[in-house]
Amino acid sequence: MKALHVIAFVLVIVGGINWGLVGVNPNYNIVSMLVGGWPVVEQVVYILIGLSAIYLATTHKGDCRTCSAGATM
Repeated sequence: MKALHVIAFVLVIVGGINWGLVGVNPNYNIVSMLVGGWPVVEQVVYILIGLSAIYLATTHKGDCRTCSAGATM
């Protein structure tokens, strides 16, 4: 499960950076640059990023040391 968590975390970070870059300049899409002219692959990457976000949102409390220790923010 640790590998799945790491993969999901990396995909969410890539997605977040991509959204930030698109917000600054709509022509700068890192996912599109990485997969080139393959729109199906680009769509699969976006689906994986979305699934990763859902996975992290639902499992975060059990995986996060701060949240599972009962610490307050």
